Amino acid sequence: MDRDDLLERILRAPVYDVADETPLDAVPLLSERLGNRVWVKREDLQPVFSFKLRGAYNKIRQLSDSERKAGVVAASAGNHAQGVALSAAKLGVDARIVMPRTTPRIKVDAVERLGAESILEGDSYDEALALARRIREQDGRVFVHAYDDPDVIAGQGTVAMEILRQHRGALDAIFVPVGGGGLAAGTVAYVKRISPTTRVIGVEPEDAACLSAALAAGERVDIGPVGLFADGVAVRKVGELPFEILRDQIDEVLTVGIDEICAGIRDIFDDTRSIAEPAGALAIAGLKRWVAREGVRGAALVAIDSGANMNFDRLRHVAERAQIGENREALLAVTIPERPGAFQALCPALGGHELTEFNYRYGGSDAAHVFIGVELSGAESERERVMEGLRRADFEVVDMTGNEMAKLHVRFMVGGRATRPNERLFRFEFPERPGALVRFLESVGGRWNISLFHYRNHGAAFGRVLAGLEVPEAESEELDRLLEDLGYPWVEETGNPATGLFLG
Repeated sequence: MDRDDLLERILRAPVYDVADETPLDAVPLLSERLGNRVWVKREDLQPVFSFKLRGAYNKIRQLSDSERKAGVVAASAGNHAQGVALSAAKLGVDARIVMPRTTPRIKVDAVERLGAESILEGDSYDEALALARRIREQDGRVFVHAYDDPDVIAGQGTVAMEILRQHRGALDAIFVPVGGGGLAAGTVAYVKRISPTTRVIGVEPEDAACLSAALAAGERVDIGPVGLFADGVAVRKVGELPFEILRDQIDEVLTVGIDEICAGIRDIFDDTRSIAEPAGALAIAGLKRWVAREGVRGAALVAIDSGANMNFDRLRHVAERAQIGENREALLAVTIPERPGAFQALCPALGGHELTEFNYRYGGSDAAHVFIGVELSGAESERERVMEGLRRADFEVVDMTGNEMAKLHVRFMVGGRATRPNERLFRFEFPERPGALVRFLESVGGRWNISLFHYRNHGAAFGRVLAGLEVPEAESEELDRLLEDLGYPWVEETGNPATGLFLG
């Protein structure tokens, strides 16, 4: 796409008919901690609590009278849906919006309150997108893409236009969350023409890094099932037009984990008393990782808080993980002798660090395995020092801080262990909709005995499940085929060290 044309579209985008010019807020607590000057662009303050309103309105505003009369259709996991619904209502256009059945009810209700028709289809954005495209063909409606459209990209580019207008002086870097790439493309298109020395750095979740994969391959690739924690950027394949813009102009793309995202949500809350959704905190998480890697001091840095459409129930999970993301808690498996006084000997070996968690149940052996949480101050090397202190006191220690199964399931399951023949252990993401468990039981549970099952609801579009299945070795390939056909994302955890210590 011609760069001059896209810049002109950004400058002319009439987004302020419906969108607000959001503030660029300084975040003094985080700035002091990082030794840099940090600002957050508050797109969570838009009328639909997300920047998506800008692109949706700019697209629909450009339609001809006949196109408006025909109506619009869109596919979305929630934020784009609300932007389309409000924009269509403002312009008097009929809107039909297809969302996955896993979309949180809070977002579906918001779309309907804005006057759009909501249609729930499939368990993923791709399934919703397929139906939206069929509706476009059948009804002659205009399809409003969430990110792969020049007018949508131009609308999102007004975020960057505001940042450069609001910030005084040189700006070293802008950190942008990346899903399909519309916001990143709009930011790059504007910043690299107006302030070419300002770095634009994209940030993706480690389990949904479609732009990173495309840049590595030199072409757009479908990365397959993606993690859904940061549902606002859970995209399998970066947009065609965004990739054309980003491949030669974006300075860098970083990936961050769930714990880092949760820590970013807490950082934003501490400075602004607002709650970002996981995708909204991506940029802060990437900014912190970049500062730690580069060792930069005194730089002027901006992170875009892209949205605040967070289910209240998810805050419990965020709070659990934020401490780990800030290096303020370590999770450890410690083996202690099964004799009187063993617990008393453990505490002094922690070197004065407070326990945040302690899980234990008698197992009838000569040694006991305890799952503990230890409070840290935030220093990178502190966890290793705690572990060395325990080893010097003759305790065996295994670090569970980065063990996803341990953090999601095992810490809540310590107590009672059983050895089952031919047991294989799997971690699943079940879609949060009626029938998901029944489908699993019919597909797998009816064929093999379920030896373990643990489920926790985190207020998200999916449920996290740990399941044990007794599967003879000769039937392992059959099980693998059934799991692939089932279509639920899964990871085998049979060999996870937490399995042998606490569940085996």
